[in-house]
Amino acid sequence: MNIDKVKLSRRHFLKSTGAGVAAFSIVPSYVLGQNGNTPPSSKLNIAGIGIGGMGGNNLGAVSDTENIVALCDVDWDYAAKTFQKYPDVKKFKDYRVMLDKMGDKIDAVIVATPDHTHACIAMEAMRRGKHVYVQKPLTRTVHEARILTEAARKYGVVTQMGNQGHSSNDIRRICEWIWDGAIGQVREVHAWTNRPIWPTGLERPKDTPPVPESLEWDLFLGPAPFRPYHPVYHPWDWRAWVDFGTGSLGDMACHILDPVFWALKLKYPTSVQGSFVPLITEQQKRQIKLEESFPLGSKIHFEFPKRETMPEVKVNWYDGGLMPERPDDLEEGRRMGQGGNGVIFVGDKGKLMCGCYAQSPQLIPYSKMKAYKKPEPTLARVNTSHEMDWINAIKEGRQSSSNFDYAGPFTEMVLMGNLSLFRPGEKILWDGDTMQVTNIPELNSYVNPAYREGWYLEKNAGTQKGRESDA
Repeated sequence: MNIDKVKLSRRHFLKSTGAGVAAFSIVPSYVLGQNGNTPPSSKLNIAGIGIGGMGGNNLGAVSDTENIVALCDVDWDYAAKTFQKYPDVKKFKDYRVMLDKMGDKIDAVIVATPDHTHACIAMEAMRRGKHVYVQKPLTRTVHEARILTEAARKYGVVTQMGNQGHSSNDIRRICEWIWDGAIGQVREVHAWTNRPIWPTGLERPKDTPPVPESLEWDLFLGPAPFRPYHPVYHPWDWRAWVDFGTGSLGDMACHILDPVFWALKLKYPTSVQGSFVPLITEQQKRQIKLEESFPLGSKIHFEFPKRETMPEVKVNWYDGGLMPERPDDLEEGRRMGQGGNGVIFVGDKGKLMCGCYAQSPQLIPYSKMKAYKKPEPTLARVNTSHEMDWINAIKEGRQSSSNFDYAGPFTEMVLMGNLSLFRPGEKILWDGDTMQVTNIPELNSYVNPAYREGWYLEKNAGTQKGRESDA
C-alpha cells in the first residue's frame, strides 16, 4: 500500500468522519495523532482565544478530556491565571499569528473575546477548517450573525454558541410542555433581567491614560473604529459600549429568551419597538446618545408572525430593574423568576414561568403544576456540559445543540432589540429575509456597520500590525 496516497490529515479525518464513535475503533495507524499512539477520536487539540474571563472557564470544561494546545489573549496580565493553569502551552496575542503558526495542530477553537471581535475570529477559524465554540451573543451585529451562519454551512464545521442553558433538560421540558398544550396557545411573553451590573449610560472619556504594557490595544479594537485606550473599556466594562458590546440584551437575552425562541419556533420578528431609561444626573435629566453607550434600562417589544400552528405572538423584554406586571395568579410570597431574571409565557389556558437558563420551569398557579400530567420526553437530552456537547459532536460527526443554524437566527432576533433603541418609541418594521428595516432606512447602517480599515469579515480578517510580537 502506498501510504502517501491514502494518508489522512488529523483535521481532515475529524471533519470527514460521520460514522459516529464506533468507527474510531478501527482507525488504522497512519491516521493516529502526532505521537503515533492516540487516535484523533480520543483527544482534540483545542485553542482558546480570549481566555481571561469566561474563556478560561470554557477551556476548563474540556481540559480533562482534550488537549489544550494554544492560548491567545490581547492582554497577557488579564489572561495570567489561565496561562498559569496551562504553563507549557504556547501563548499568543494575535489569533491570526496563532492560526498561521499552529496550522493543523489545532482542531477546534473556543472564542470568548468581547462581542465586536467574535465574528472576525470565528470566520477566520472556520475558513481554516477549525470547529468553533463562540460565546454569546454570537456576534455584535445582525449582518455578522447571518454571515457566520452561512459560513458554518459552507465550511462544514461543528459549531456551538455559548448559551449553556440550551443543553439543559429544563429548556427541553419547556418546549415539550408548550408543544403538549399545557398552557394553550401563547400570544404573549414577558422576559426580564436585572442587568446591567456594570457602569452604563456613559459618555466617552476625555483623558487618555497610557496603554498597559501587557495589552495590545490595536488588537483589542480589531474592527471597531479607533479610539484611545481607557480602563472604562477593558477588561470588563466593554459590554456598556456600543462599539464593543451589546448591552444587557446581548449579555443575557441569549440565555433568557432561549426557551422562548425554541419553544415558540420563532425566527425573524416583523417589528420591534423600544424605549429606555434616561440618565439622571445631579444637574439635569438628559437622553442618552446610543452611539456611545447602552442605557441604564430598557423595554423592548418584538412582534412575530404566525408559525406553523402557532398564532402571532408579542415578546416583551425588560432590563435595568424594569419588570412586567406581576400575574394575579402567582401566589403571594412567590418570587417572579429567579435571581432577578425570568420569563413568563402567557397562554390562553394558563401561564408558565422559569428563571435564567430556563431553570425551574413551573406552571402558575402551582396547583396547575401539581395537576399537570407531563408528557413523555420527545427531545433528546444532552447529559453533558454545553462545552462537552460540542466536543462530542465533533467526534461523532454531528452538530451540537446550539449550532449556528439555531444560534445565528436567534442572535439576529436578540440584536434587533438593540436596533430599536436608536429610535425609541417608533415601531421598526423588519424584513428578516433581506435584513432590511423597511420604514426607517437610515437604521440599516446599524445592521451592517463598516469595519475599521484593514479588517474584513469575508476575507482574511485583519491588518499585519502586531504579528511579529507573538511567541
